[in-house]
Amino acid sequence: MSTQIYRDTWGIPHLRAGSADALSRAQGRVTARDRAWQLEVERHRAQGTSAAFLGPDALPWDLFARRVRLDDTARRCFAALERRDPETARWVRAYVDGVNEGLAASDAPEFAKCGLAPGRWEPWTPLGVWLGTHILFAGFPAKLWREEAVRHLGPDAVGLFATDGPGTSGSNGWLVSGGRTTTGLAVLAGDPHRFIEEPGVYQQVHLSCPEFDVVGLTVPGVPGIAHFGHTGTVAWAITNAMADYQDLYRERLRRTGAGVEALGPDGSWRRAARHTEIIEVAGQESVEVEVVETERGPVVIGGPEGLDGGVTEPPGTPPLAVSLRYPPRVTGDLGFTALLPLLRARQVADVDRAFDDWAEPVNVVQAADTEGGLLHRVAGKVPVRAEANRTRLVPAWEPGHEWHGWHEPPRGQLTDGIAVMANQRGAATPLGVEFAPPHRADRITALLAERRKWSAADMPAIHRDTHLGSAAPLLDHLAALTDLTPGASALRDRLLTWDRRMDADSADAAAYAAVRGAVVRRLAAHPAFAALAESPAYPEVFLPWLALLPRVGFALEHLLRARELYGVVRPAVVRAAVEEAAVTPAGVWGDTHRLTPWRALAQTTDTERPGLSGDHDCVLCTSSVPGLTDLSARGPAARFVWDLARREDSLWVVPTGASGVPGAPHHRDQLPLWLKGDLVPVVTDFTRLTLDEETDV
Repeated sequence: MSTQIYRDTWGIPHLRAGSADALSRAQGRVTARDRAWQLEVERHRAQGTSAAFLGPDALPWDLFARRVRLDDTARRCFAALERRDPETARWVRAYVDGVNEGLAASDAPEFAKCGLAPGRWEPWTPLGVWLGTHILFAGFPAKLWREEAVRHLGPDAVGLFATDGPGTSGSNGWLVSGGRTTTGLAVLAGDPHRFIEEPGVYQQVHLSCPEFDVVGLTVPGVPGIAHFGHTGTVAWAITNAMADYQDLYRERLRRTGAGVEALGPDGSWRRAARHTEIIEVAGQESVEVEVVETERGPVVIGGPEGLDGGVTEPPGTPPLAVSLRYPPRVTGDLGFTALLPLLRARQVADVDRAFDDWAEPVNVVQAADTEGGLLHRVAGKVPVRAEANRTRLVPAWEPGHEWHGWHEPPRGQLTDGIAVMANQRGAATPLGVEFAPPHRADRITALLAERRKWSAADMPAIHRDTHLGSAAPLLDHLAALTDLTPGASALRDRLLTWDRRMDADSADAAAYAAVRGAVVRRLAAHPAFAALAESPAYPEVFLPWLALLPRVGFALEHLLRARELYGVVRPAVVRAAVEEAAVTPAGVWGDTHRLTPWRALAQTTDTERPGLSGDHDCVLCTSSVPGLTDLSARGPAARFVWDLARREDSLWVVPTGASGVPGAPHHRDQLPLWLKGDLVPVVTDFTRLTLDEETDV
C-alpha cells in the first residue's frame, strides 16, 4: 500500500499508510515539512547547542541542558527502549528517518536568516525533545524559592506563597459521562495551558493504517499522539497532575587529583563522574561548562567551589552544589512504550493499560469509550521518599533521603456524571506539594451543573468563560475602605458592581487589573520582603521561580487573606493602590492584555499582539504576571472536544495554524478562531480531504 498525505481546509495533515512503521515515517516527514525550523530548534535545545545560532539569550538553557545531561539521558532511554520494546524502538526510528528525509528537502526561511543548515536526527532525538519539553514541568526550582522564603520569613511563608507559579504548565479538562449528554455517550473536552509558541507546541494530525485510525494533538518531534487522542471508539486527554517527582540534593564536593568526589549518606567520599564540554555561542566567545554527576544525579547548581561568579554561602557553610535526581535518569525510561498501545486502543481498558507504562511528566488522565467505559486516574512515576525531599533541598550526606520504589498512581471518581481536572487538589493530592487554586475547576463544575444534558457543540462556551474567581479578596479589601478621594471612591464603586469577567472589551476588567497590579508592586516593595527582592546567584534558567514580584502576584489571594502578614498593613496598601489607579484611567482589558507568543528568532511586533480575554484564574486561562506586565505569554496551546457518539462531531483549534512556515496560507489561519473561542470540526473521512502527496515508501 502506498503512503498518502492528505490535507483538510485548515492544512491539517491526514496520513494513511500500510503499516504503523510506514505511517510513523510519513508523520516524521510531514512534520519536518510543516515544522522544520521548530524541529531543529527543539533538537538543539535537547542537545544544549541552541546558543550556537540563537546567541547569548539561549546560553542559560544550554548550560542547564548540558549540566542536567538531557541528551545523554535520551540516549540511555532509547538504548533501554531497544532492549525492552524493540517494536516501539523500530517505530521511533522510522519517524526519525522521515524527519531526516523532510529536513533534507526543507527551505524554511529561518535557516537562511541565521546561517544554519538542518542537521541530522538520531534515533534518540525524539526522546530528547520530549524530555527537554517536560524537564521543568514538575517545578523543582520552586524548592529553591521555598529555601529562600523559609530562610528569610520562616516556615509559614511556604503556605503563603504556595500556588500555581510562573514556571508551571497546567490545563483544563472535563469528562461528561453519557448520562449527562444529549447522545448518551461521553464527551471529553479541555485545553492545555503552556507558553504560547509560534509555531505551536501542539500539532493537529490524523494517523491511519490497518491497525488504527487516530486523530489528536501531537508534540512536533515525537511520533504518535501522546496527550490528546480519539481512535473512534475511545478518546483520552491529560492535564498536569502537579506531582512532585524530582529532588534537589545539597552536595558536598571536593576536588582530588583524580577528579571530583561527593560525600555520601554513609560518610564515605565517592568518585563523581566529571568532564567538561564546550558551548558555542553566536556572536561571542564559546563557554566551557563542567559537567558533574554524583550518585544522586547531575549537579545543576554550583560545584566544588560553590556558585558561579565567586558568590559564597554564609560563613561556616561549605560551597554550594545542588544535584537533581529525576526519574528517567534513574530508570532509563521515558514512557515511550505507552505510545503505540495508545494508538491501538479500542476501549478504556486499553488506554488504562497503556498509561500504566507512562513515566514523565506525571499527568491526570481522563478517557471514555463507546461502550460506556470511563477513566479518571493519575499516570507517571513518583518516587517514594521522605517528606522533606518533596518540599526543600535535602542534604546528600545524611541518610534518610533515598528513593524507595514508586507510588501506586491514585484513581479518581466521577461526581454526578462528571469529572473535572484543572491542576487543583484532587486525585493527585498525595503526590504533590503545590497545586493550582480551585477556581478554574470550581467554575467548570458550576457551569456543567447549569444543565443536565450537554453536547459536543456546547463545550466551547465553557472554554470561553472569563469569570475571575480569585477577585474576591481584593474586592473585599476595597469594600472596607472609607474616606477615599472622589476619583478613587468612584473606581471602588465601579469595581464592587463589576461582573468579574475579564473580557477584552471590559473597562472594569482593565481597572481591576490596574488596581491589582499596583497592590502587587506595593506589597513586593514592602521592607518585610526586602530580603527576597534580590534573587540569589543561581543559574539564570531558575530565576523565574525566584523572582519576588511574580510570586506576590500569583499568591495575592493568600497574602490578602492571611491573618497576619509580617507587619504589612494591607488596607493601607490597597488604599494607595486604588488611589494610584484612579489617577490614570485604564482603557479596556484587551488594550494591555495582549498575546505575546515566543519565537526562537524574530520578536513579536505590536501589530501582531492581539488583545485577549481571560486571566490566570479564569477558565479562559491567558496568564500574565500581575504587577509586572499584562502581556500574556501563556494560555490555551490548543482546545479540543472529543465526542464519543460521532467522532466527526469533535472539535479542535490551535493558537496559530498547522504550518510553521511564516507567510504560508495555514501559518496563522486558526488564530482568529482561537481568539474568539471558536473551534473547527474534526474531519476523518478521506473522501472529504485533498490528496497532497503519494509515495511508495
